[in-house]
Amino acid sequence: QVQLVESGGGLVQAGGSLRLSCAASGRTFSTYAMAWFRQAPRKEREFVASISWGGGMTYHADSVKGRFTISRDNAKNTVYLQMNSLKPEDTAVYYCAAGNYGSTVRDYRYWGQGTQVTVSS
Repeated sequence: QVQLVESGGGLVQAGGSLRLSCAASGRTFSTYAMAWFRQAPRKEREFVASISWGGGMTYHADSVKGRFTISRDNAKNTVYLQMNSLKPEDTAVYYCAAGNYGSTVRDYRYWGQGTQVTVSS
């Protein structure tokens, strides 16, 4: 069992930066791949980025490539999403997830409750 708690969301102007954190409970954190997804109003949840259990592999959606970076610190049971050059279309609730390395919702078994990111123009 893994419990996930996101933090770091907020309101930022276009072009600004935020860093999201996801703290995990449980001793098995380092055995799971981790990912970030986001969901805007009236839209489906979409993949943002994933990282393998050891951090050696990462994958970012084309829409955020070059602007967002996923990373993890297994000693702290935490995964991060550094978001730079934010755009209004990045506005969404951002979710942290734990499971198998992949880019679809069904790859991930455990989910956090989400943190709101709002980018103003």
